[in-house]
Amino acid sequence: MYNYKINGLTLLHIMLMAFIALPAQDNDLLAELDELSSEEVIFESPAFKALQIGNLQSTKIVAANELYMVVAHRFGSVKGGIHDFYGLDQANTKIQLLYGLCNNLQVSISRDSYEKTYSGALKYGLLRQSSVAPLSIVYYTSIDINTLLSKIQYPTLVFYDRMAYSTQLLIAKRFSPKLSIELAPTYVRQNFINLNYTKANIWNQYLIALGGRYKFTKRMSLNMDYAYNFSKSSASLYFNPFTIGVDIETGGHVFQLLFTNSRASNDAAFLTEALGDWSKGDISFGFNIVRVF
Repeated sequence: MYNYKINGLTLLHIMLMAFIALPAQDNDLLAELDELSSEEVIFESPAFKALQIGNLQSTKIVAANELYMVVAHRFGSVKGGIHDFYGLDQANTKIQLLYGLCNNLQVSISRDSYEKTYSGALKYGLLRQSSVAPLSIVYYTSIDINTLLSKIQYPTLVFYDRMAYSTQLLIAKRFSPKLSIELAPTYVRQNFINLNYTKANIWNQYLIALGGRYKFTKRMSLNMDYAYNFSKSSASLYFNPFTIGVDIETGGHVFQLLFTNSRASNDAAFLTEALGDWSKGDISFGFNIVRVF
């Protein structure tokens, strides 16, 4: 059997050796920390400058403790010609307030004159593109309340019927300082269905949205977004939403001009209730203005 008994001299020797070895261990630890710091994560610049690509939400999130106001106008169809001043005689307006609760979480409330809709939304950053992450991923969800519906027209209407829900996973990549692309699997629930347009009782709808931004000057970019609705009936009078526009950066803010076949600005309606046919020139002019407080 081994004798594990240690006398005082041996113990003193061990303590002295440990004391001498400490500086060497500290140097090794500092070397490891220096090596880790040299591999510090480097984040990419945001894929998009604006909170929306056009109509589609982008992966940009309002910074912590910042308050934004967005005013969005969607005019009537340009197809009406000079009689309607190419749609400018008609306008839907959305006013939205957004606040950053922290650097990766924003909340918002809004009112859109389209169907007199009130909305609340949440956007939460899950992943940010960096030297170790190839993509940015953001979760986005919104609730819309249609106050235009009347019990006179629909006697059995209840409050729940006024509501619509949208949920999206925004997946974006900044390929270069000029080009950014976003893919957005989307779910929309409409509690009220207008059979005159949908031609089928489809409350749950699944879409895939695609958006992109190409910067062609220091302060301007070309933006596009489109959503394909897998659930839409072939007889439906609604079209898949398509938007093309230009971003103009002015002093750190972005002014957006766009053409779209959807006159709504709230999420559920613009995604599933686009009535314009691009092939027939039935499109509307619009713009988004952002103010930071």
